[in-house]
Amino acid sequence: MATKREIMELPLTPVEKGEAVHFKNPPMEFFDAIGGEEGMKELMYDFYDKIYESKIAHFFPQDEEEFEEVKKKNSKFFIQICGGPKVYEDEAKGMDLNEYMIRVHDDFSINENNRIEWLGTMREALSDRAQHVDIELIKAFWDYLEKFSKLTVNTFSDGSTYYAAYQQAKEEG
Repeated sequence: MATKREIMELPLTPVEKGEAVHFKNPPMEFFDAIGGEEGMKELMYDFYDKIYESKIAHFFPQDEEEFEEVKKKNSKFFIQICGGPKVYEDEAKGMDLNEYMIRVHDDFSINENNRIEWLGTMREALSDRAQHVDIELIKAFWDYLEKFSKLTVNTFSDGSTYYAAYQQAKEEG
């Protein structure tokens, strides 16, 4: 079991432009503990409802029907990346899921503040929806999100842009 406080205190580390990012996909145990497909959908739908009210809402469609499609599609990504059924294969078009997700974000100008807002919103969703999950499993999920999200940042405070090469994403076994 996790407390809201433990979840809200999950760590954030800064992005270093060009750094190699070592991450591990979330464990299937997290997927099972959150409630499988339905539990993951609930977590993600809650998360995206919070995103819609956040400082980064402008990155997402403002049309309700289009936004519902984003929630559905992104839920599928998280279901599969956490070891659930292969429900995102068609979207990735044969590409590695993590590589595909990095490239999807290339179309947006994402800076560190956007990343922090995204992660902060995820913390809120986890604190609302995942208190029944062992904190160590939440930490493993968070570790993936926190590290992987660095690869989506492409706009830096010095005004430069940099698009992470997938080779910088070092998946650990």
